[in-house]
Amino acid sequence: MSKFFGEIRQLGYVVNDIEAAMEYWSNTLGVGPWYYNPKVPIENYRYRGETYEPHNSVALANSGFVQVELIQCRNDVPSMYRDFLQAGHTGLQHVAYWTENYDDNLAQLTAQGFKAVMSGEVGDRGRFVYFDTEYHPGTVIELSEVAGPKGKLFDLIRNESEHWDGRDPVRAFPDLSTL
Repeated sequence: MSKFFGEIRQLGYVVNDIEAAMEYWSNTLGVGPWYYNPKVPIENYRYRGETYEPHNSVALANSGFVQVELIQCRNDVPSMYRDFLQAGHTGLQHVAYWTENYDDNLAQLTAQGFKAVMSGEVGDRGRFVYFDTEYHPGTVIELSEVAGPKGKLFDLIRNESEHWDGRDPVRAFPDLSTL
């Protein structure tokens, strides 16, 4: 792929009720187990050049190679997720490409004319950026760094999904500093 870096690795769904969404995905679609964090610790968060303190709940699970992310906004901080909900949408909001070469890939996309709208960090080497690419719901592009503990977490989630038997469908995020 010339513009992006490998395959789409994640589908991000913005939902109004993350607990109900995890139950639906687990019980109806057989996707799990879910790794759930009721308040993701996002640092250096920026939206359209301004800094904010978002409170988002996130749940992650894999269906084969693709990770599914469920996101619920818990406060009214400006974000692309809030914009999506305010436009009357729920469901698929973004697709993510994962990278271990974040700085280089970000520079390449910026040189191609992509404009960063929302960015932040989750733990060490867990930066992310969303680009102003929404032409219709679900087409926002995210570039997500997976070089450190966040990448190890994503590996754990995928490995656990491969032989999941339906038990223990919702699990707490492990501490990224221990991965």
